Amino acid sequence: MGTPRETPQAQAEAVVDRLEAEYPESTISLRYSNRLELLIAVILSAQCTDERVNKETKHLFETYDGAEDYANAAQDELAEDLNSITYYNSKAEYIRDSCATILEEHDGEVPDTMDELTELSGVGRKTANVVLQHGHDIVEGIVVDTHVQRLSRRLGLTEEKYPERIEQDLIEIVPEADWQQFTHLCIDHGRATCTAQNPDCHDCVLADICPSEKGDSEIDLASGDPW
Repeated sequence: MGTPRETPQAQAEAVVDRLEAEYPESTISLRYSNRLELLIAVILSAQCTDERVNKETKHLFETYDGAEDYANAAQDELAEDLNSITYYNSKAEYIRDSCATILEEHDGEVPDTMDELTELSGVGRKTANVVLQHGHDIVEGIVVDTHVQRLSRRLGLTEEKYPERIEQDLIEIVPEADWQQFTHLCIDHGRATCTAQNPDCHDCVLADICPSEKGDSEIDLASGDPW
């Protein structure tokens, strides 16, 4: 079992410093060329890998040009264009409805506030945070995806289970200048080392400060289950 730093703030800073050294080029992996494409890619990424989304959007973004094309697309045709994505029928509906709202209420432009974004169909706080950060250069929170959720609990940064509550805990301890990068670092480390089922604690740069480290700890703090 690793020994966390004395305070949550010190623990968070140590995590960021070490992961930045480990993943110096960490950044968003979704591919897009404008704010609408970013919004659509993030909607599609829910419970789906970024790799799969990127494969699907390569064709999608060549077929549909702007919010009007998506809003006016037939539901079954758009769904068919997304059929390798999880929950593609629902996501097609979210995209059509969101684009209709963007046309009707935002002059065809992706809005730039948390309240307006979360009023769009299929857009929660996580999606809105990504669009604000990477589409509008506005950082007002921390994106909590499954990797951030898992690592934050394993590292003792939060005991909360739900993303919005985890985000509030992280906002209190992660330096504000690192809010955006914290997510990318957790995603890279979650994919490479701190995986959900069989984390490689032996080669982890955080093992000595991780209270979930498998060498001595009996519990995976992410799930609360024994290793």
